[in-house]
Amino acid sequence: MPQEYNQFRAMMAVAKASFRAILRSPSAVVFSLGFPLIFILVFGFIGGGGVSVSVGLNNLADTNNYAINALLRNPVVHLVQEDSVELRREVEKGRVAAIISVDSVKSAAGYWQYHITPLTSDASGAEYPILRSFLAESIQRVEQYGRGAAYSPFVIDEKASIPGRHYTMIDFILPGMLGFSLLSAGIFGVAFLFFNLRQMLVLKRFFATPIDRKFIVLGEGLSRVSFQLLTAVVIVLVGHFVFKFTLINGFQTFLEMMVLSFIGLVVFMGFGFIVSSVAKNESSIPPFANLVTMPQFLLGGTFFSTSAFPGWLQKFCEILPLKQLNDAMRNVAFEGAHLSGCMKQIGILVLWGIVVYAVAIKVFKWE
Repeated sequence: MPQEYNQFRAMMAVAKASFRAILRSPSAVVFSLGFPLIFILVFGFIGGGGVSVSVGLNNLADTNNYAINALLRNPVVHLVQEDSVELRREVEKGRVAAIISVDSVKSAAGYWQYHITPLTSDASGAEYPILRSFLAESIQRVEQYGRGAAYSPFVIDEKASIPGRHYTMIDFILPGMLGFSLLSAGIFGVAFLFFNLRQMLVLKRFFATPIDRKFIVLGEGLSRVSFQLLTAVVIVLVGHFVFKFTLINGFQTFLEMMVLSFIGLVVFMGFGFIVSSVAKNESSIPPFANLVTMPQFLLGGTFFSTSAFPGWLQKFCEILPLKQLNDAMRNVAFEGAHLSGCMKQIGILVLWGIVVYAVAIKVFKWE
């Protein structure tokens, strides 16, 4: 007598086979597990660290002062140790919220008071109110638990201001979005283009012609660079004329941003060549590409400053090519730096380009 067909066993066999197929699919694993974990970790670090405020102390500041020590012990306050001239420049650029001066003055009642005077600028934005709140909290804590005096030994004077450019959200966001646009186009665009050319045997046919193989790659790359630079022009011009994005030196700043866009795009295209060569099929391109783009998107200072991260993570962020491109773009667009003042960022991008193209040459496939 034939055994009755077991529907449950059949269902479990199908489920088992399907589960194995999912595990063998890079896109399913990366999109379902990898990216949520990355988002949780990144935004968890931001939430744990809170805001970060940079502060400078000038030569008159008494670092043994109770209130100053209490302020500097606050984990969200970052002490910038530079000379007075450099500190003033950092305040003008908005990188430092304020320079704090502390002067000892004898009051009319005959006791000594510390007068705390913050020096800030319009470029500090929302950071100065946060700093003042922390300073007032630190003083209150000292008065309550430290000295126990009947009078207040500390006085926060009105802030002194120096000229500084008003820093708007678009001045921070646009360079980051431009950088990420270049990163995405350089990796996804090149990866899909060359994979399809290889799959359709177009590259193989090109290879059979008299044209040298490097000119084939250069020709395809040139078209990609030309198109993406046009999109960069549109992004910058729309940002400037519609949303008042700052181009501090006008047309010269615009040209320097285009040069940086070209350098960044060429480096990012190298990653695209690698992805197109290691991908086994078209569906595996997005997971491989996102492994490169998403960490940089989250850690490269695209939407928020990396100063919100723990110190060890900030050091990792500094080696990312997108972070260097974003920093160079912001230095040129808002702070008035020229390309000569961005040699550190350009140098790191060039080093990345050398490494990436060395790998790309090794793994590149024609068929």
